[in-house]
Amino acid sequence: MSARGLFIAGTGTGVGKTHVGAMIARALVAAGIRVGVYKPAASGCRMSDGQLMADDAAALWEAAGRPATLPQVCPQRFAAALAPPLAAAAEGRRVDRHLLRTGLDPWLAMSDLVLVEGAGGLMSPLSDEDYNIDLAAELGLPLVIVAANELGVINAALQTIITAQTKAPRLPIAGVVLNQPAPRPGDESLASNARELSARCNAPLLAVVNPNARQFAPPVDWQSLASVA
Repeated sequence: MSARGLFIAGTGTGVGKTHVGAMIARALVAAGIRVGVYKPAASGCRMSDGQLMADDAAALWEAAGRPATLPQVCPQRFAAALAPPLAAAAEGRRVDRHLLRTGLDPWLAMSDLVLVEGAGGLMSPLSDEDYNIDLAAELGLPLVIVAANELGVINAALQTIITAQTKAPRLPIAGVVLNQPAPRPGDESLASNARELSARCNAPLLAVVNPNARQFAPPVDWQSLASVA
């Protein structure tokens, strides 16, 4: 599949993938880029007006300027706060593997660049047969790895990079974004995490994001990091 964009992955859940993805989308829109946003599947969705709402998908959609429709951002939504295949099974359903892939097609047709956000870490199940890394490898979009700025991030980031290089050796890794979702008073690792990641990871440290930040400082050339697969 040929696409131009980025696949936003996390070292785990709760690391701020959506926050970073929305920041990337806003930066690209400000540069005049038509941005598509796609979250293949989401669980832990809430009910709103009789439909399941994926808040992560809504945040990406808003940041991208509301292109297309919100259901197209995330075609497969489930209520239980479990991995998508388990959340689907709780409703007597299955994740549609074909739709995981073809749901991207409308975005490819209307966008200059597509941001795809995974569900959990690279080895989190996405369907009964797929992990996030499987879809990322098939799409071929460079990985942006979001890691939480906290004690333990070195191990989490290195394990994610090793997983990507082992399971999808041809998949480009654009780099790592060190994100701090919330203040962490007393966490002494905050003073050294960025330096340690830069020294130990064989992928560039693209940005350090402080709590509540809405733009990257200094700016990142996200457009050049996206490539044709």
